[in-house]
Amino acid sequence: MTATVAYYLSQHPSIVTFRWSHTQSWGSTWSFLVISIAVYLALSSLLHLILFLFVKRGSRPAPLALVQALHSLIMSIISAVIFTGILFSAAAEINETRWFWRRSKTPFQWLLCFPLGTRPSGRVFFWSYIFYLSRFVHMLRTFFVIFQNRKLTVFHLFNNSVLTIMSFLWLEFSQSFQVLAILFTTLVYSAAYGYRFWTEIGLPRACFPFVLNCQIVLLSCNVVCHVGVLMLHIMKGGCNGIGAWVLNSVLNGISLLLFLKFHVQVGNKLRLRKLSKFYN
Repeated sequence: MTATVAYYLSQHPSIVTFRWSHTQSWGSTWSFLVISIAVYLALSSLLHLILFLFVKRGSRPAPLALVQALHSLIMSIISAVIFTGILFSAAAEINETRWFWRRSKTPFQWLLCFPLGTRPSGRVFFWSYIFYLSRFVHMLRTFFVIFQNRKLTVFHLFNNSVLTIMSFLWLEFSQSFQVLAILFTTLVYSAAYGYRFWTEIGLPRACFPFVLNCQIVLLSCNVVCHVGVLMLHIMKGGCNGIGAWVLNSVLNGISLLLFLKFHVQVGNKLRLRKLSKFYN
């Protein structure tokens, strides 16, 4: 059973021979990335504006619970498949290429820091490409949130756009750190979306903010790994795609600041509500 799964997730010819190409890979051009992000931002803002102008406050939200639950289930499954696929693929790549870099790096260091000259081809980059495509499926949740809650935040739009841009840069510049980033992200997403599916079909919620804790764990792991990439780049003679990594780090930093600002504001509002209920 394990051998069969390993074959279809890491040894299949279409995975082994994959190559990121502007002419052969769908969605691989800069123009596609820019246009898709612009369309996403425009449609989200337009939908929010239409609902704000023409739908009365306090009216019942659109009945999308079943669609939301289905989307959460699909995203959880996709994330679990990508996690398993890139895990098997990374193990296979390490086993086959260790002779080339074993004198200068350990397998964990290879996960953080690709050797200079690494090309975007092979197993790992196939799953990186699938992760990039899954970002567009993930974006659909924005429209569900707008329909259900009639709310749209800068953090939500920026975070989704940044993650899509970063996943494109990983492929375009064979950026270091992407394997661990995808492993962490898909593991957290599979758990978070699985929990959302659980609650959206009417099952009991956790006694703590599960999704928020997942986001905090993911951001913490990313910060630690970014520090590791910088240290290896300085100490081991360079990591591939370091220019894209710098941009990635800046975007991650902005996203982290917006995340903290957003949740501090939400926490303050909740505390104010509790105080008003207490004194009233």
